[in-house]
Amino acid sequence: MTGTTVPSHLGSIVDNDVLVTGAAGFIGFHVARQLLAEGRRVIGLDNVNSYYDPALKRARLGILRDERGFSFHQTDLANRAAIAELFASHRFATVIHLAAQAGVRYSIEHPHTYADANLEGFLNVLEGCRHHGCRHLIYASSSSVYGANTKLPFSTQDRTDHPVSFYAATKKANEVMAQSYSHLYRLPVTGLRFFTIYGPWGRPDMAMFLFANAIVEGKPIRLFNHGKMKRDFTYVDDVTRVVSRLIDRIPADNPDAANAPAKVYNVGNHRPEELMHVVGLIERELGRTAAMEMLPMQPGDVLETFADVDDLMRDTGFSPSTSIEIGIRNFIAWYREHYRI
Repeated sequence: MTGTTVPSHLGSIVDNDVLVTGAAGFIGFHVARQLLAEGRRVIGLDNVNSYYDPALKRARLGILRDERGFSFHQTDLANRAAIAELFASHRFATVIHLAAQAGVRYSIEHPHTYADANLEGFLNVLEGCRHHGCRHLIYASSSSVYGANTKLPFSTQDRTDHPVSFYAATKKANEVMAQSYSHLYRLPVTGLRFFTIYGPWGRPDMAMFLFANAIVEGKPIRLFNHGKMKRDFTYVDDVTRVVSRLIDRIPADNPDAANAPAKVYNVGNHRPEELMHVVGLIERELGRTAAMEMLPMQPGDVLETFADVDDLMRDTGFSPSTSIEIGIRNFIAWYREHYRI
């Protein structure tokens, strides 16, 4: 894939080099593999923290380290000096910022962790991009920014000023921060509002992984709002295709963003799935029946997510479409192999 020509004022920037933050994480790992397969050089960054089992993160990194063109820095994004030095030494043409402290419920108990990783860490990335000529910053936002919205499907034109969790507030803040840097410094930025990403090598704190673990261990799965919830589940391979198509699609001045070179897309499957249907598919693939514990709605949760992806399809010619049946089959196949079940 040929990159966009880099203006001469950007000096020694190497157009093929991509920084992927959160490279040991679920989405970052898959994106890094995709870019390496395309022949790009990938510099991965991650602090490999213990929010969930670091062994899974190290296993992902082990696969990436075997790929030609990959190098890795274990660094905390909140370390301002270290991040500034990294950007100064590499002068990245493209930055794909996927690192974040994730989890809606965890943010209720550990808000300072989110301020450090999602606010201070993102500011350090923006400063690095600003001072060292990055030609395109792609960053992860979240469907959680839609908060208390009830109009479905969620459109990027909808208001997002009623977050129902602190995690959502930090992701909304990321969008506003990116917009301000785009406006002030002409930094091209593209935000991606991810809708419940799942698949092989997924995060153990997310629903499908939790359900599979509980079923295998013979423990009840916890279903909030008595299982009466819908999610727009998005298969991870579809996400990597979106990122790949957007890298060289530098945002033009956008009248919807005060004429800054800034854009935001929904990345979802455009098909909400009943949570009980998802449980049934996992049961079928594992060949086991789930015990269920029905619980009331959790603080910070929403009843339904549903992505309008018309603008993504219009601009890239692609939108996620992997069926939940195929996606869960692939996830459980990986889960069985990885955990030798």
